[in-house]
Parts: sequence; C-alpha cells; structure tokens
Amino acid sequence: MSTTTLPAYQNLRLERRDQVTVLFVNRPQVMNAINRETLAEIADAVRAFTADATQGALVVTGQGEKAFISGADINELAPLGPAAAEDISRFGQAVVELLEQSTKPVIAAVNGYAFGGGCELALACDFIYASRLARFALPEVTLGIMPGAGGTQNLPRAVGERRAKELLLTGRPWSADEALRWGMVNRLCEPAQLVPEAVATAKIIAENAPISIRQAKRSMHHGLSLSLADGMLFEIEAYNRMVPTEDRREGVTAFNEKRKPRFKGR
Repeated sequence: MSTTTLPAYQNLRLERRDQVTVLFVNRPQVMNAINRETLAEIADAVRAFTADATQGALVVTGQGEKAFISGADINELAPLGPAAAEDISRFGQAVVELLEQSTKPVIAAVNGYAFGGGCELALACDFIYASRLARFALPEVTLGIMPGAGGTQNLPRAVGERRAKELLLTGRPWSADEALRWGMVNRLCEPAQLVPEAVATAKIIAENAPISIRQAKRSMHHGLSLSLADGMLFEIEAYNRMVPTEDRREGVTAFNEKRKPRFKGR
C-alpha cells in the first residue's frame, strides 16, 4: 500500500493510502479541540475528497492516542458574544451536514476522547471504529447549552431514544465498550491497530463500484426517513439508475470471467 502525505493544513494532516484518504485532526496540544479555523479546514478537505475521482473512502481520526476531538476550543468560544456564538454553531452544523451528505463513505476512527462536537462529528460519519480506550460524551447541558451539531438527532438514531435521553440529559460520558454494546460503534480495536483496521475496511469499500456505493448510501440515508413502502420505492429508483452503467456491465462480465472487476465510476 502506498502512502502519500498531502499539502498541509494548519490544523489537519492528510494522507492518501491508495484509494483511501486519512484525515487527522492535528491539534494535540489542545487534545484536538476544534475552533472555527479547524472546522473550515475540515470542510475544505471533505469537499476536495468528495470531488476527487481517485479517492473512494475517507477515514477521520485524531492525531495521537489521547483524543479524537475533545470538543470545541473553549478558549475561542468563551469570549464570544451571542451573535458570534450562534454563527459558529451554525457553521459547525454545516460541517457535520457536509460529512453526512458526502456521496462517498466516511469512517470515524475514534482514538481517544470524543466529547461534545467531537462526538457529534463521529456520529455524522457513516460508521465508527473505536479504540478500546475511547470515551464519548455530550456534556453540553452541564455547561448551560445543548448539542447543536447533530447530537440530539444522530445519537437517538444510533443508540435509541431512551438511552440517548439519559446520556444527553445527564451529560455523563460512556465507554467504548458501552458504545459497541449499544450499536453506536461497529468495532473495537487495539489503539495501534485502529487506523490500519479502519483503512483496511475503507479500502475494501473503495474497491467496489463507485456508483453502487453512492446509490446504496443515498438509499439508506433517505430511506430511513420514509415509511417502509416509500423506502422500497426510493430503493428501486436508486437501483434502476445503475442498470445502464458501464460499471454494472463490467461487474457482471468480471463475475462470469472469474476475475476482479475494473470499475470506472461510469
């Protein structure tokens, strides 16, 4: 597997590992806390990844083993007036929506503390792998605020409404083991193996047909907000859009010829 380091951002480190981009939030001096500049860089990096036809999946993680993203940078938020605080909250939600709406798969590799906005960012990804040392929390109610970047929407969808209410209204943290047991996390990994395991899964996904991945992801994302009957209609419409593609013909031909398909995203 080839690894290429991409041009540096101030607060991020990006690597390409074949068809997989790995995004490291790189502010270990503040436990990878995110400020507005970091949010803007994440947004730019996600847009660039989504537009890059050579890249099939994104892994988001934090630099080091202590923190994925420990939350918002309180030093930046503390002096803000109401209007500025509202503005940065809206921007944070826009970045989360950008992750959720990417046409390509995004995997969170949670390597330590994922508190507040860090937890929300992880929940916005398609699924989560976590270090056994990871810890999660949405402690906003203990600070006189509430989650504002998808936490009240994505956590109930991940762990169920009643459990999410307990977690959100107490603000208490929960462990990686609990997150796995509740279905929020897909896999627990040893710390040193977290990113390699996430990349290995991302690479499997990236080698599949790009149009198929996009349509399947879209069908699941939108179908869950519909009735089952309407979701089935949405699914067959998404399926039918793939029937005339070159990739479908290539997939069938490769299967019959007992070889690996060469998908082109057409």
